[in-house]
Amino acid sequence: MQRFREGNHKNTAVVTVRTAPRDRRRAIVSFGGITVPAALGRSGTTPFKREGDGATPIAPMRFLYGYVRGDRVTLPPTPLSMTRIGKGLLWCDQPEHPSYNRPVKAPFRPSHEEMMRADGLYDICLVLDWNVTSRARNRGSAIFFHLIKPGYQPTAGCIAVSLPDMKRLIRFMRKGTVVRVLG
Repeated sequence: MQRFREGNHKNTAVVTVRTAPRDRRRAIVSFGGITVPAALGRSGTTPFKREGDGATPIAPMRFLYGYVRGDRVTLPPTPLSMTRIGKGLLWCDQPEHPSYNRPVKAPFRPSHEEMMRADGLYDICLVLDWNVTSRARNRGSAIFFHLIKPGYQPTAGCIAVSLPDMKRLIRFMRKGTVVRVLG
């Protein structure tokens, strides 16, 4: 597979995510003439996303905003609204809690994701509108477009790319850009 191809990015509004033919936990991401490899959820993809199932939802999702670990990563210019991750930033993944699938601040006792991770996965983390603007309990939370683990290991349901590929793509992403995951 060719590592990437660059083309015209300005008029492209859809990021296409196609599962890889030999491993449903891997994908090929295409956006504006750029094509890069990616990791998907440990359970592959599903049209029926549930909290904790480890699957990436098959759906169109829009970028809302993003987070960056400014102490570890320098971002290229991007039209997407980015917020620096602080130590107390968490993401609630407890379906019964009123802050389900929302950012919260520490201390926070219900189940949550730490946004300032030691492993660097969220050094650049873009929030996808999966169950965010219109929430339903147990429909899945913290579905992000973030950085990969070594060897493109599967995610918990997110879409993950390498740091160089993220820096190449993020320059053209903005609020409302659609990420379309295909089965």
